[in-house]
Amino acid sequence: MDEGLELLLEEQRSTPLPELTVRDVRVPELPNMATTFVGMRRVGKSYLMAQEIGRLLAAGVPRSSILWLNLEDDRLGATTTRAMSDALEWLFRTGPRRYEQTAHLFLDEVQAVPEWERFVLRVLNTENVHVRLTGSSAKLLSTEVATELRGRSTAVEVLPFSFREYLRHRDLEPETETPPGAAQRSALERAFSSYLVEGGFPAVQDWSVVDRRRTLQDYVDLVVYRDVVSRWGATNRVALEWMVSHLLSNFAREFSVNRMLNDLKSQGVRVGEDTLHAYLGHLLDARLVYTVGIRRTSYRARQVNPRKVYAVDPGLASATAHPSADDVGYLLENAVYLDLRRRYSRLHDEAVSYYSDSEGSADFVVDTRASEPIVVQACTSLSDSRTRERELRGAEAAMRGTGASSATVVTLTESGTYDTSAGTVQAIPAWRWMLRTMPDTD
Repeated sequence: MDEGLELLLEEQRSTPLPELTVRDVRVPELPNMATTFVGMRRVGKSYLMAQEIGRLLAAGVPRSSILWLNLEDDRLGATTTRAMSDALEWLFRTGPRRYEQTAHLFLDEVQAVPEWERFVLRVLNTENVHVRLTGSSAKLLSTEVATELRGRSTAVEVLPFSFREYLRHRDLEPETETPPGAAQRSALERAFSSYLVEGGFPAVQDWSVVDRRRTLQDYVDLVVYRDVVSRWGATNRVALEWMVSHLLSNFAREFSVNRMLNDLKSQGVRVGEDTLHAYLGHLLDARLVYTVGIRRTSYRARQVNPRKVYAVDPGLASATAHPSADDVGYLLENAVYLDLRRRYSRLHDEAVSYYSDSEGSADFVVDTRASEPIVVQACTSLSDSRTRERELRGAEAAMRGTGASSATVVTLTESGTYDTSAGTVQAIPAWRWMLRTMPDTD
């Protein structure tokens, strides 16, 4: 075994875990399955691995049974599957009894090792080892992992901080579920307004406005040039950059690739429709943006109707919006979508959709399969009578169209109850709605 590798492994075992803000990410424990943490760059996948190690230690698993290896560590040199095998042998030589005791293998940035998937499959097939993986979103897509590991993996999506995690990071998380007093309620309202602008990327928390915005914009560039241009060989930089700018400037709105194609052609940019569809797919794979389709039973209807686009984080959306834009309502809707995605996307790919018919439209419908559909509107304020009428009409149409008996309007600060012919609509302040607890829907 290489002496440098052994020294690195000994250092890893003795190094204290970093101080962490605890994440509310559900990590399943499935026998003979690898767990893969996927998500956009800088969302905190490596820190989530550290959190899992801390959880194991708290449960009584000795550190000697755990191996955490960052495969992009430059001290490893050109890492190969042979080096990973040597590291695993060192773990068994210095830690758990092979086959009799469970070992825990954490491979960070696994895409750095050619043919890593063959090594992981061998370990799953022959050893008593729980394997957890992270990697660059450009080279470790959940769809590719499922293919390479032949159904022997489960993907866990990691997003930036939720609002609750944002509060926890600042020691502002409510300690109980009891309604807060006036002072705490005001503090939570202010915190939510800040969350919409600052977002939840862990590394930029508490940074100055200028540094945070510049860094979040750099994150976007990193995705574009590392996850799309470098990996996929995207050659039409003008069209790609225009698409990214358009999507992030129009978050929480409908978009159309065909409309983008016409806009680009009107500006003299030569690009094909297939190319734009490919670029959109790459941006979705990199998890810079998400799209939501209309709620229809017909596949063709879902395909021909426009989709809505949402950014991976409200702070990133805010950082890329034009400084003169008044996007509070769109930022609220984006944050509501991300909350629904955190809670329900694991149920099925199209769990969250939007609703629209001739009677009105609703921002979100969630099909849980375990209960009636959930209808959610996002609106900064219902104080204006025309706005209130529009939001309630849309909620009523969605309830009638989906069979739901109630709906929710998430506002910035307002609460109230409204009766409609299709059911009851509850207005709830965003901070309270984001902190709600719910039964497991699996």
